[in-house]
Amino acid sequence: MTGMTSTARPHLNRRLAEFGTTIFAEMSALATATGAINLGQGFPDTDGPEEIREAAVRALREGRGNQYPPGPGIPELRTAIAAHQRRRYGLSYDPDTEVLVTAGATEAIAAALLALLEPGDEVVALEPYYDSYAASIALAGGRRVPVTLRPQTGEGSGFRLDLDELRAAVTDRTRLLLINTPHNPTGTVLTRAELAAIAELAVERDLLVVTDEVYEHLVFGDAEHLPLATFPGMRERTVTIGSAGKTFSFTGWKVGWVTAAPELVTAVRSVKQFLTYVSSGPFQYAVAEALALPDSYFEDFRRSMLARRDILAEGLTAAGFRVFQPAGTYFITTDIRPLGEKDGFAFCRALPERAGVVAIPNAVFYDDREAGAPFVRFAFCKREHVLRDAVQRLRSL
Repeated sequence: MTGMTSTARPHLNRRLAEFGTTIFAEMSALATATGAINLGQGFPDTDGPEEIREAAVRALREGRGNQYPPGPGIPELRTAIAAHQRRRYGLSYDPDTEVLVTAGATEAIAAALLALLEPGDEVVALEPYYDSYAASIALAGGRRVPVTLRPQTGEGSGFRLDLDELRAAVTDRTRLLLINTPHNPTGTVLTRAELAAIAELAVERDLLVVTDEVYEHLVFGDAEHLPLATFPGMRERTVTIGSAGKTFSFTGWKVGWVTAAPELVTAVRSVKQFLTYVSSGPFQYAVAEALALPDSYFEDFRRSMLARRDILAEGLTAAGFRVFQPAGTYFITTDIRPLGEKDGFAFCRALPERAGVVAIPNAVFYDDREAGAPFVRFAFCKREHVLRDAVQRLRSL
């Protein structure tokens, strides 16, 4: 009898063969081993509002959420999510049929793509992209089609989307557009004109759209966050993904959500129930209270992150990097070529020993690794004195 035996065949499903340990785990381990300042992985080094943390403690003590919460999420949180979307953007969602609570945005992305894709379907995604996008598309048997955001010329300029390239990427096999704005890792915030063009394309080609909007409250300067679902024809074809982790600095709680038309939420929930089923019971009660915080909280949060952005951007520029000023998120992408470097992987692996700082090579977010080779990402969601220390260390380069 011929053929590969069970033990001889690779254990990892071939759809995921290209995915090893994430770069975040590798670089965080380097930070621990060297005592370097970790500006790689995007998590804050302080907790969010004390009253929200106490709300979680109160829920634990009162026995709310200690057992399985409802599959779609507790009613209080679904109602709070719907109220947030209505208050901030004028979007009206039924908490019972159009809101789904997930184990963070990562599960929301995975569940949406597993639900909406058939093997062979094409997904057009903005490159560079968060690494879980590629893995989730692969798990669903889809084919990712990257459209690359290109760096613009001029000091402080960021990355922009080529709308002609986006339109050319759509074929008869395209099922879905995967859009991320504010965009990780480049910090790009899509403009009203860009979003209107995406909406027009989706309606014209009858495409579904999944939008990752977890950094919705982190936009700076003249940029504004505009949910794609607010554009004509998009309410019924858009799955919008949000998260509490980035906005309230409780990333370990893993509370995310989906808002969409009932048939889309039903499809995503059908998959979600077989992934985690439910999660984060007591934390759901706390996040419901967080979403009802006054507008002053969100403005103070944005203002504090803007100050940290400027500390890191100015320091990176002084250290010799070319800095692409982010209009959103809490990441800064830099070009290392002015430092005489060209390989982001090698640079980031050596940086903890050279300067006592950890960063992430953007090439991990590209299909075309050469296109991302000279770019490196730093996170500025850290305390100001930590950022100043990191900047001082980087000057040794």
